[in-house]
Amino acid sequence: MSDSNDTLVTEFVLLGFPELCHLHVLLFGAFLTIYMVTLLENVVIIVVVIRASHQLHTPMYFFLANLSVLEILYTSVTVPKLLASLLVLKKTISFSGCLIQLFFFHSLGSSECFLLATMACDRYLAICHPLRYPAIMDPRLCVYLALSAWLGGFLASFVPLVLISRLRFCGPRVLNHFFCDISPLLQLSCSDTTVIELLDFVAALAVLMTSLLGTGISYARILVTVLRIPGGAGRRKAFSTCASHLVVVAIFYTTTIFLYACPQDASSFNFNKLVSVISSDPPA
Repeated sequence: MSDSNDTLVTEFVLLGFPELCHLHVLLFGAFLTIYMVTLLENVVIIVVVIRASHQLHTPMYFFLANLSVLEILYTSVTVPKLLASLLVLKKTISFSGCLIQLFFFHSLGSSECFLLATMACDRYLAICHPLRYPAIMDPRLCVYLALSAWLGGFLASFVPLVLISRLRFCGPRVLNHFFCDISPLLQLSCSDTTVIELLDFVAALAVLMTSLLGTGISYARILVTVLRIPGGAGRRKAFSTCASHLVVVAIFYTTTIFLYACPQDASSFNFNKLVSVISSDPPA
């Protein structure tokens, strides 16, 4: 009898931003504008890299095009559902839809971590070993590195998703978020989630630490090399090739570490929602 009651919840209600219900139309316009600009600028980057001259067919622009594809998919996993929930009264999502959204959100986020680390290593080779750079970063290696980043992200999220799919949900079914994320979802389970919470924390920490370590070591060596360059013009030129990547790395890792690598109180999701919006729908 208890098993049958455990399977009653087949869909969840996304709570969203109830405290800002009087601003839903304004929020819809703001999020839609940011989302469309994000899509447009990433599509432009992809088209330019594909159709540009041979000068842009370099490892840096190849990885940049991959990052743009990731950004389009990453934002599209959550933002369309957020926009719909701001306009309609019914804010539900099926259990299977919740798992799919959860899997792709975390998989694409993990893949972005690995790809950002790959791009940092690419900048290290280009600046610190310019003569050997063309021979090392040949097209085949670039494809292997990009595929490894994509595959690594999806593999890192697979086991936690399988374990979550086996949990029992007896009610309530109100999810305190605007999309299906692990922490608020686990709060609704009537099963013991200790193992999953620990596994999720370890997996998030492993992804972040490996990618941060690769990024940090690469930029530390870049800094040492650049500081040895005589003349301010040469230093500025070297730093200019890394500036935009450093900004993306800083924003992405700051929000991700706050959300997924820090144990949090189960009831403190309100500020997390704001951070999640910045992470999933970043300003252009």
